Amino acid sequence: MPIEIEKKYRLTKQQRSAIERCMRDLSLVPGELEHEENTIYRGGHLDKPGSALRLRRVNGASKLTFKQRMPSKSAIKHQQEEEVAVADADAMAAILAALNFRPGLIYEKRRTRWQVGKAKVVIDELPFGLFMEIEAPVREIKRVEKILGAEKIPAEMETYPSLTRQFGVERRGVIEARFGSAGRRSGKARK
Repeated sequence: MPIEIEKKYRLTKQQRSAIERCMRDLSLVPGELEHEENTIYRGGHLDKPGSALRLRRVNGASKLTFKQRMPSKSAIKHQQEEEVAVADADAMAAILAALNFRPGLIYEKRRTRWQVGKAKVVIDELPFGLFMEIEAPVREIKRVEKILGAEKIPAEMETYPSLTRQFGVERRGVIEARFGSAGRRSGKARK
């Protein structure tokens, strides 16, 4: 059972610039900018808190992921993560619909990946803010946090799906957070 261990931070534009400058000063090179569309499904076991089924489309590729959060009050979250590449995202969506899973929310993301030591560091831009995630064993997260000068940046405890619920726009029963006028909200949280 693969376990994902990560810590998330909400960033200002200035913090993002400083962290990216720090990584470049370490001669690190970012990966290709990824454009993602994430669909989180509802139905059955997925309606219980702490579990999610996501179909992610990234730059022409797709993955189906199941996540089950492990209870913790720590800023560093642990969750079971099972993931598989999907050759045809539209066919996978049709299969999920046939199994009575339905989209609950959709959010877009622009992601840049960095490798810092043994840690994966990502900078994410979503319609409702800038974020950084450090994924690695706990000790490595704390080490990389210090290298990047991020140890004083408060952790973001909410998931992207829960933030999408707060800041997204409901369309035909699906909550969406998209770039551009079709999915942006004027900064007001959903009630």
